[in-house]
Amino acid sequence: MIERMESPSDVLAVRVGGAVSEEDVDLLVTWMDEGLAAHPVLHVYAEVNELTGVDPGGLVHGFSRGAHLLTCLRRFGRVGIASEQRWVRALARLESAVLPGISYRVVGPRDREATFAWVRTSED
Repeated sequence: MIERMESPSDVLAVRVGGAVSEEDVDLLVTWMDEGLAAHPVLHVYAEVNELTGVDPGGLVHGFSRGAHLLTCLRRFGRVGIASEQRWVRALARLESAVLPGISYRVVGPRDREATFAWVRTSED
């Protein structure tokens, strides 16, 4: 399940939990495309809690549908990931190491509000 959170238009903010379906992944890619079409830089915030899995078909579909986003990596600004799940934070830290041009903050649930505020800020 993926749901959009209220945020400024240059910030894609989502809550992720439960089982993520192919439709969820498709919606996420659509939201990223819309944000990148409207803004030169898109910031991303995700609260990931009680994630139980991602549909394997959704992963394959997401990689194929979202592959074009790899050409837009310089257009992603601040990325904040807040999760109670250690394995989610570990994967997000690995992603941040692979994508060094993007500013990441990966935190536990106690720091989610400060991280969301950092993603929404106009300062780089």
